[in-house]
Formats: sequence, C-alpha cells, structure tokens
Amino acid sequence: MEYLTKVQAIRRKKGMVQCYVNMPLPLAAAIDLQPGEMVEWKVDHRYKLWLIRQRPKKNNRKKR
Repeated sequence: MEYLTKVQAIRRKKGMVQCYVNMPLPLAAAIDLQPGEMVEWKVDHRYKLWLIRQRPKKNNRKKR
C-alpha cells in the first residue's frame, strides 16, 4: 500500500517554520490509528523515517 503525500510548511510569526505531513485516511484506517494517539518519528537515514506507535499505558484505576 503506497500513498504519495506532500510535505506542507506553515510559516509562523517571528520567522518560525513548521512542516506537516498528513496521513491519508485509508492508511490510518489500515493500521487502526486513532485521533490523539501518540506516535514517534525515528530517522533511519536521510531517505527513510519510521513512524513508531507508542504503546498505550495500562489504566491502573479500578472500575466501580
């Protein structure tokens, strides 16, 4: 499964620039990615990035 995605730049006040990459919905659905889920980017080398999902923390609270 491949999706071509464009990197977008947002220019903020004071010259700060941020880059954004949107994940296509079919790809997010294929890996069951949920809104608000934390992910981490790992640089393998200049041409390869890894998107690593954080394992959810176990909820230690007891249910009533």
